[in-house]
Amino acid sequence: MVIAHFGRDLVVEDIAGRLHLCSARKKLGRIVCGDRVRWQTSGPEQGVVTAVDARKSLLARPDPRGEERPLAANVDRLIIVCAPEPPLSEALVDRYLVVAELIGAQPLLLVNKSDLLAPAARAHLEERLAAFRQLDYPVLFTSTREGDQVATLMAHLNGHTSILVGQSGVGKSSLVRLLVPDAEIRIGQLSDASGLGKHTTTETTLYHLAGGGDLIDSPGVRDFQLWQATAEDLQRGFRELRDYQGQCRFLDCRHNGEPGCAVAAAIETGHVDTRRLASYRTLLQQALAREKDRYPA
Repeated sequence: MVIAHFGRDLVVEDIAGRLHLCSARKKLGRIVCGDRVRWQTSGPEQGVVTAVDARKSLLARPDPRGEERPLAANVDRLIIVCAPEPPLSEALVDRYLVVAELIGAQPLLLVNKSDLLAPAARAHLEERLAAFRQLDYPVLFTSTREGDQVATLMAHLNGHTSILVGQSGVGKSSLVRLLVPDAEIRIGQLSDASGLGKHTTTETTLYHLAGGGDLIDSPGVRDFQLWQATAEDLQRGFRELRDYQGQCRFLDCRHNGEPGCAVAAAIETGHVDTRRLASYRTLLQQALAREKDRYPA
């Protein structure tokens, strides 16, 4: 299993738990944390990755050139971390939820640093998160100072491969230190394996959890865009829209103001959240613009 990478080098853990610094054959493309790989030795505790096993899921984001940049593989839990600061962005959460739906990962909305919330502020945040709860997305408030909350979070993670995602400054690193008490020791082991020193940073790092399962820590982001999602992807990614599939007047209805749209009727009855539909329509316009650029008339 790949548990870290430093530039073009990977740290691969063998079945006995030993770490090896490996390079990868160019034809394999970008290999990421969570990948299961085949490798062969090339020197003491060093090797070459020769093949990558089929991935069950892949979380990716665009690089500066707008091309796919894989971030983590084989994850089945997407932990979307937010906090009182920076302020909650529902639109960002929507995009992460679409990705979770498309890759088949169970999302969890995690409000970290909840001890910093005054009662009125917490009530307001709960109200903003209500639309997600109504869609059966779990929402959990945590604080590194509350042991019972951390235990509840750990119960969600045990037995799964989870990744922490979210904006910079929401406290993901603090959560890692709490969930993985020997994280600093493991980071030292990774540094020793890489030979690059303790101050070398990785893009993502995978930690084994004491209760079973793995946790991947990813770098914070200012934004997260669905640069390759199609109009059809978005209808699958917004789970509330799936309930109305086949109920509109037109089979190719995109729920964007067409006559006889079942989703528009659901807005009138309160069964679809107005803000969520507006978020979907914004992403839809972006997807349609990309399609137009890709396939000009």
